[in-house]
Amino acid sequence: MKFTRYCRSILFTPALVVDRFARGQQSGADISLVDLEDSVASSHKDTARQQAEAFFSAPKGPSRRAIRINTVTRPEGLKDLLALRHYAVKPDAVLVPKVESPRDLEIVEQVLGASCSQVDLLALVETPRGVENVHAIACATPRLKALVFGSADYSFSIGASLAWEPLYYARSRLVAAARAANVQVVDSPLFDMSDVEGLRRECQLARSLGFSGKAAVHPRQVEVINQAFSPDEHTLRKARTIVQESQARDFNICVVEGTMMGAPFVEAAKRTLEEFGPREADPPSRSL
Repeated sequence: MKFTRYCRSILFTPALVVDRFARGQQSGADISLVDLEDSVASSHKDTARQQAEAFFSAPKGPSRRAIRINTVTRPEGLKDLLALRHYAVKPDAVLVPKVESPRDLEIVEQVLGASCSQVDLLALVETPRGVENVHAIACATPRLKALVFGSADYSFSIGASLAWEPLYYARSRLVAAARAANVQVVDSPLFDMSDVEGLRRECQLARSLGFSGKAAVHPRQVEVINQAFSPDEHTLRKARTIVQESQARDFNICVVEGTMMGAPFVEAAKRTLEEFGPREADPPSRSL
């Protein structure tokens, strides 16, 4: 399984707040996303749809650029998709909200058509039905690059509190489905923008569970998220040592720092080096 730094961090920017577009794209987020859904009132959807095009036609920063459309089973979602077909510069990815079955992604592909054939898809899973069908969703299309967990909508729909423990089951299902389908999996944001320690804690919990990244609702959250989902120098050095020691023993079991390292440890070390080893033009995160 090959992992990439595709989406350690996804930063949401409301489509109506045009003056934040450049800031989002320079935030250091792996994906900078303009939002047409929750952050836009129904009376302003048409305006947001038009303004969002400027997000993609502006000079491109280091982040991939994405857009969250409205629900595809509603007229606003279909209007979003039809508008995207005519954008002069297409987004790198479309985040599809409230995905409950592979059919939702199929609708997106069909409506976008050939003009957007290179656009990646991200599936936001945030309903009980979506969680129950998440394995099928993860395997729905080769264009799907990641599952994204929507904790707020999901917790409200099942009557649970918006805390880590009550949502552990849903998060675990998303991780298992994503890894089985060889796609990435991104945790929902922490909505308290001032709680830096809480964000670090949630990042640590998400990474330990198997998430590859976390969403952000403010640029200042991006650096914390990127650091949490990237290995430190000691981890990288240890990964190199594990691979070297294993190779020296013809890929048999080796011992590193007093711990026996078998095939799973070696594969994990290779994956870490493949994903986070030195590479050119890797932009640093920055606080804004």
